[in-house]
Amino acid sequence: MKNNRYWPLAIAVVIALIMLFSPGSTVPSGPENSDKVTHTLMFVVLAMTSLHARIPWWLTALWLIAFAAVSEVLQGVLPISRSGSVWDGAADLVGIAIGIGIVSLLARRRARTPAS
Repeated sequence: MKNNRYWPLAIAVVIALIMLFSPGSTVPSGPENSDKVTHTLMFVVLAMTSLHARIPWWLTALWLIAFAAVSEVLQGVLPISRSGSVWDGAADLVGIAIGIGIVSLLARRRARTPAS
């Protein structure tokens, strides 16, 4: 990895894997459905770091949708006391859209701002 732009993505993926596949007994509990916020924010960060690594938005969306789907299925079938959830997957998709949207808005704003 000669390109340093990939490091934030690599770190975000490792953190996401730890968060998604830690045994259920080690996961702190919070208010009902607070995990949806965690899923959303996790995928916002993954999308933003993927785009920072200069992976095109459509490929970012594609690999993150696949990652979300596979992670939810694996949570349901692996013996880690976790369960896959369609609603967690939906929160993942919302996070992907928000992350791509934020980077897109920032890029447009930067393009409109005259260079100093």
